[in-house]
Amino acid sequence: MFPYTAYLRLYQPLVAFSSREREHWRAYANSPHRPRRVDAMAVEHAESLARLTADPPVVVPPGESRDAYVRRVGDELFVCPWQSRLRSWIAFTAFRASTSEQVSRAFVPEPVARETERDFERWRRRTGPAQPQILTSTWEVPPAWFVPFDTSERCLVLGPSRNATRGETDSRFSAHLGGAGLPGEAALPPPEHAQPRALLYVAGMSDVRARLERAVRLLSGVSAAHSSILYNVERLEDWAGSLAHPRALLELDYGGLVHLLDDDALRADHSVAETSAVLTGLEADRPEVVKAMRARLRRRWDAVRALRHAN
Repeated sequence: MFPYTAYLRLYQPLVAFSSREREHWRAYANSPHRPRRVDAMAVEHAESLARLTADPPVVVPPGESRDAYVRRVGDELFVCPWQSRLRSWIAFTAFRASTSEQVSRAFVPEPVARETERDFERWRRRTGPAQPQILTSTWEVPPAWFVPFDTSERCLVLGPSRNATRGETDSRFSAHLGGAGLPGEAALPPPEHAQPRALLYVAGMSDVRARLERAVRLLSGVSAAHSSILYNVERLEDWAGSLAHPRALLELDYGGLVHLLDDDALRADHSVAETSAVLTGLEADRPEVVKAMRARLRRRWDAVRALRHAN
């Protein structure tokens, strides 16, 4: 059972890595033993559970992961390292900041927690600030994450679920496999083996940056009602700007959320198109369009967020 988590993944071309890392990732991509895309989230999840159910729990792996998500576009290889150690440190820091000490101790003994925090601080002093190439969000896709994408980049696969028909596949995903690619680039298939059930968007970095810049410009000129999404779009723009190679790819993966939503809900989820319509409405001074699209987005994601508290 996957956690209900969505992912924003940055795939870098090999040229973005050092020569030593390039050799590692090239060999890794060709290895028959690495986790394939269909299994990768399950492997990540199993490793995390094994660490956290140990006695005492191992909050952070002792070394950085050498695994990655892999994409190929034509003859070019793109890699998104798991960075399990860095992401675990960041997640634990957020957990400690948002959880009372009494609750925190129920999951992680205080001596282990303090040692984990000291290790992270020593690591940061040695390496400097670092940002992960994978962002996560539980129980929802943050509104800002829809901004970098276009509805034509949507890939939906419907597989086994509570209300799903086995083997059903959205026609747009089939078209994507058949040759529809990123504008100006070679056709972009999903990573080697699509998940049995998945909703993905993938965009090239030139489009991502242009869309984020447009959103910041439009949202900066409107009322405080949009200040929260403006702040998050600006943070996303800074994140991509500081990490992404000009030829990088950005992937939005609904991850475990696809197991929370039935087939009809996934088919009807056009949050990227609705977010784009909000921005176009702002640009064209069409407040009725902005209001209608925001209401549609709010209804959909309020219903999903409410499940966080369902018993």
